Amino acid sequence: MSGGERILVAEDEPAIADAISYALTAEGYEVDTVGDGDAALASARQEAYDLMILDLLLPGTPGMDVCRLVRAESDVPIVVLTALDAEPDRVSGLDDGADDYVTKPFSMPELISRVRSHLRRRELDRSAALSVRSVGALTLDVARHTASVAGRPLLLTRSEFRLLALLASEPGKPFTREDLIRHLWDSDFVGDRRAIDVHVSNLRRKLEDDRRRPRRLVTVRGVGYKLVAT
Repeated sequence: MSGGERILVAEDEPAIADAISYALTAEGYEVDTVGDGDAALASARQEAYDLMILDLLLPGTPGMDVCRLVRAESDVPIVVLTALDAEPDRVSGLDDGADDYVTKPFSMPELISRVRSHLRRRELDRSAALSVRSVGALTLDVARHTASVAGRPLLLTRSEFRLLALLASEPGKPFTREDLIRHLWDSDFVGDRRAIDVHVSNLRRKLEDDRRRPRRLVTVRGVGYKLVAT
């Protein structure tokens, strides 16, 4: 059971919203539900939530805009809900700052597992001892959740930071996509492996001078990715 963390569910289909709310409440979470983008944005700004579940196809302010605006103002974990065949929406959600996505139709145990994982990771982030990691010109402060390259601050999502921190923990070591997935989600439901590629692409855009020719976050053919000091 949870420790009473607060979760905002933004979903305009009452049956789905009620099912999610019931399942999360049964797990011990405090749940608020809203049915449109305007209410989602207002609630996220007015209340202190530990996690947000956000349907991307909301009336009012579009879910993508809600995601982007909330991320600009808060580091609250965001799990987006998307249609099974809407891959551009899934990619855009991660681009706009979401930490994870679940495709409809979804199993409730999978969603609960994702929620637990992100809340557990957030608590670990909060309680982390001071740890500064430097890899070439890249510096990460794990406790303060900040990163910079040659003194230039990087604006990273929570998932991007966790991914980068893992790679920086062993510079030069190749990590498989499965390694990265297990680290991000810490769950039996490891999600879509393509999400890792989206996170890596976004990281390269922020880390590299030319993301088409990456020098820091490089691909290891047939294995995965590694971080190189430069």
